[in-house]
Amino acid sequence: MTNPSKQELEARVDLAAALRWADRLGLGEGICNHFSVEIPGRPGHFLINPQGLHWSEVTPGDLVVVDAAGRKVEGRYGVEPTAFFIHGAMHRSKPSAKCVLHTHMPYATTLTVLHGGRLEWASQNSLKFFGRVAYDDNYNGLALDDAEGERMCAQAKAADVLFLANHGIIVSGPSVAAAFDDLYYLERACMLQVLAMGTGQPLRMIP
Repeated sequence: MTNPSKQELEARVDLAAALRWADRLGLGEGICNHFSVEIPGRPGHFLINPQGLHWSEVTPGDLVVVDAAGRKVEGRYGVEPTAFFIHGAMHRSKPSAKCVLHTHMPYATTLTVLHGGRLEWASQNSLKFFGRVAYDDNYNGLALDDAEGERMCAQAKAADVLFLANHGIIVSGPSVAAAFDDLYYLERACMLQVLAMGTGQPLRMIP
């Protein structure tokens, strides 16, 4: 880091804390998946977690700065290839998406591997996301170019949560705190649904 502003330091602390808490809550997967946030006061520049570090060990100083085209601007580590094809597309297509969280968290991802899997309005937690969810029902493999990232993220439109078929989820929000709150409650809602479906009994839907 080269003389970051107070706002950038706060963003670094917030993003590193989100990564560490996501690991504590079992929302990560090895050293895969990525969180990003636009740097306050630096439009078109984003912090993202580096390739190769486990979320439990990421510090504010480890985060990498990239620009809107996904080019590395600052940082001693590299960035996983698919990371900014996904995050860059979301940040570019949704000005409100200041923070973008992509995970393969188990219960939400379970719904993406079911034919026609959807978040059902069967729990109080699920209602937090009513009218805020979109689905990409076509799995095209790893997002290794801008076209695939843009195709995936185009499905989100006005939604804050995007379920990716056979893959995982993307949550976006105006801040790290808001996006992380959604990430946590999304997984809880999906957990309740998957556990309830496992009983073989019908879901009690909320009108």
